[in-house]
Amino acid sequence: MNVEDFQPNKQLLLHAVALLTGAEASIPSEPLPSELPEVGIGSIDALQAMFDDVLGKSRDLGAPGFFAHMDPPTPAITWAMHLWTASRNQNLLHPDTAPRARELEKLAVDWIAPWFGMSGGHMTPGSTVANLTAIWAARESGCRIVVSGSGAHLSIRKAAHILGMEHRIVDDWSNTGDLTNAVAVITAGTTSTGEIEALDAASDARWRHVDAAWSGPLRLSDRYRHLLDGIEKADSVAISAHKWLFQPKESAFVLFADHESAHKTISVEGAYLAVPNIGVLGSHGAIAAPLVAMLLAFGREGIADLIDKSMALADELAALVMAEKDLELRSSPNCGVLCWRHRNVTVDDIKRHLPDDVMVSSTSINGEQWLRSVAANPNANPAKVVAGVMQAAEQASRK
Repeated sequence: MNVEDFQPNKQLLLHAVALLTGAEASIPSEPLPSELPEVGIGSIDALQAMFDDVLGKSRDLGAPGFFAHMDPPTPAITWAMHLWTASRNQNLLHPDTAPRARELEKLAVDWIAPWFGMSGGHMTPGSTVANLTAIWAARESGCRIVVSGSGAHLSIRKAAHILGMEHRIVDDWSNTGDLTNAVAVITAGTTSTGEIEALDAASDARWRHVDAAWSGPLRLSDRYRHLLDGIEKADSVAISAHKWLFQPKESAFVLFADHESAHKTISVEGAYLAVPNIGVLGSHGAIAAPLVAMLLAFGREGIADLIDKSMALADELAALVMAEKDLELRSSPNCGVLCWRHRNVTVDDIKRHLPDDVMVSSTSINGEQWLRSVAANPNANPAKVVAGVMQAAEQASRK
């Protein structure tokens, strides 16, 4: 390694792009060594050696048969931004190491927060950290109990445990008991079924937090934003940009109705800091750059079109399932999430025999196993997915 290794290497970068786009064929590589190599093999050879693990054997989330998880494909503009941000390695902890990157994150927040009636916030690596941050702010405002519905994400339980707070689960938001010292966590888009809980629930809670990790971007859609009416009355909101905003991992927001007050309660000063450190993270990369670039490239209408198309694909999948006598729906799609199954073949057997180019996920609801399809991929082909499941059922029945 020498000084040149920290400078732009056109040959290396062009080779990486050629492998990524298929303009150059990869050379079969040996498995990576099980121990740290004593001597390096050089950047070009290392690039080739990593192809299978990073690209060749990865799932293509934008493939037609991928209708499985809350993980979308990402637009090429975000790949370019990740290349740029990696080359500069900005640390938003310090204004002098990331002056413009800090402004880009503020810009991303300023663009997104108004759609939720929030005054501001900051970005986090995911909604697990966003939920933890919001509940931390709620605790600092006097909350001592976390109350959530049974469909709340597991991160809510984690946050309560980390913060030393009692976690109470309610089955009916109309019967919660005294919430004067509680933060009520309302889920907008449950992980298993996509259900949006009543956003006007727990009106007497000291703090109301909406976990909109999945459904939040619906607010950008003219057609579907009404599904989140009432979210603007929350004290805080969590949104995963690496879900329905089509961002690379790890990208999310925690937004507050009064972000200045909230940020003040979760800020920590340090002798080496020019400004207080806000939230859970210390060092923090320029994760806003890919999002700002994508929003600039597509605009709100472009993002809304992708979301609307994804929702339509869930409806199309539901119609195809209902047309097959051997398949059944649990219910109509909720927020782009569909639970379905074969009437005669188990979910495990279906998944075991699925073709390599088809993927669906699964979940357990009230002790029953269901296939689960999430409309995160606007390139998905519902007919291909149903055909793959029927093929898997036929193969499983022969065993």
